[in-house]
Amino acid sequence: MIGQWHEGHRVELLENGEEYYPRLFEAIAAAQHEVLLETFILFDDPVGRQFHAAVLAAAQRGAQVQITIDGYGSAWLPEAYTAPLIAAGVRIHVYDPVKTVLGRRTRMFRRLHRKLAVIDRRIAFCGGINLSHDHVRDYGAQSKQDYALQIEGPVVDEIRRLMLETTTPPVRRQWRWRRRRQAGAASEPPRQAGDALAALVVRDNARHRADIERIYRVGVRAARHEIIIANAYFFPGYRLLRDLRRAARRGVRVRLILQGNPDMRWVQWAANTLHDYLLRGGVHIYEYCERPMHAKVAVIDGDWATVGSSNLDPLSLFLNLEANLVVRSRPLADALRASLERLMQHHCRRILPEDARRRTLLRQLLSYVAYHATRRLPAFAGWLPAHAPKHTTLPAPGTTAATEPPAAPTGD
Repeated sequence: MIGQWHEGHRVELLENGEEYYPRLFEAIAAAQHEVLLETFILFDDPVGRQFHAAVLAAAQRGAQVQITIDGYGSAWLPEAYTAPLIAAGVRIHVYDPVKTVLGRRTRMFRRLHRKLAVIDRRIAFCGGINLSHDHVRDYGAQSKQDYALQIEGPVVDEIRRLMLETTTPPVRRQWRWRRRRQAGAASEPPRQAGDALAALVVRDNARHRADIERIYRVGVRAARHEIIIANAYFFPGYRLLRDLRRAARRGVRVRLILQGNPDMRWVQWAANTLHDYLLRGGVHIYEYCERPMHAKVAVIDGDWATVGSSNLDPLSLFLNLEANLVVRSRPLADALRASLERLMQHHCRRILPEDARRRTLLRQLLSYVAYHATRRLPAFAGWLPAHAPKHTTLPAPGTTAATEPPAAPTGD
């Protein structure tokens, strides 16, 4: 079940595209039966073309390949990219395709923001790294800092079920068991592979609306010694902010790594409105300044860690489809902690209490308005003309796209 702990996992931390892409492409190159992948962004760039070659080869040797991309994040993927894949038998699903108006994408809310992959029911990947060149350093100064997990063990099948569920319309629920059996008939379900505990935690618009925020709050409230959170877009709810302050006041060392070189300037401004409140409560804040921060990770007390796609902002916590892995493993926590310590020591600027803008009456009023306006963004979005997200399966050139009804609620 979604959110339940499972024993018997081997987990490895992958930092940035330099570590993630070779592992993903190597696993796809070894696939014999099935490749499933979801991503918010897939671009026709150097990384996207490496992925294209890997999945094309997998399909040509007989593996069943299914790719699900988001219609907003991957809005401009050209037919020249997709046509050879479709011709080889790859099924490409587009989650809620968007239209462009004056060159601008529409429907930015309720997106498929997950980054997941499962190969042969044996190995899975989960994190915040898209399939695009801007996740490797040779992209330049705007390359992103981010993380993913490679995992083997029982939770792999849970990730796989989630991904199949996303592209299975409710009218076909009676056939799900048969489809799953056929899709994985030639491969064995994952067995215990190590000693790490792991849980898949998702956010959707049905039964798991607040699960990711809830698991963060559980971890923070249980912390006894240390909390480190690195998050690209940090604007959480008051309850999580209050839990962080309370943890600091009971003696837990609480450190946040936030944007210092943001790809969107308003992100840094929004986080800045929270600085004074957190700093006065004893929370330490660092701004990562080397390049844009894209991470969505946390480590608590040296044995609890989460890595995934969910930011701590209204879009991720209240609107998008997201997926995080939560793992109890000292080796993984040590690896993530060491990486975050390196960022804080060498690439961050610490925000001291005296650096935070004083909360004058005018500033408190502006902060109050900005905070509550942003936090209520999901409700505002709900007032807009509603539409049911649909999946479009890209057709072979010259045929008509198959549009499916809304996907069934994610989760078991």
